[in-house]
Amino acid sequence: QVHLVESGGGLVQAGGSLRLTCTVSGSDIDEMAWYRQAPGKQREWVTTYNSRGDRTYADFVMGRFTFSRDNTKSRVFLQMYSLQPEDTAVYYCNAKRWGSTYWGQGTQVTVSS
Repeated sequence: QVHLVESGGGLVQAGGSLRLTCTVSGSDIDEMAWYRQAPGKQREWVTTYNSRGDRTYADFVMGRFTFSRDNTKSRVFLQMYSLQPEDTAVYYCNAKRWGSTYWGQGTQVTVSS
């Protein structure tokens, strides 16, 4: 079983920064990702970090976000800069292992104008 717990969300002014953390329990993770869901919208993909260490980002990130992990791979991070009101959403950590997908409970990010 894989267990994911997000933290680090909060309220920030436009132009500000936040760092989200996802604490990961479980091994042999094939791929980690972050998604987000804004009010009234579908959940959308933000970024992926695969087992080879490759990272990809959605177009809307525009170089503002960085996905990283610690050496033990027990935590992954989403560092977000230059946040805008349109970044307001619940951010979810996602993991894939052996064909199964796991989600955290999400952490709220609110960006005020």
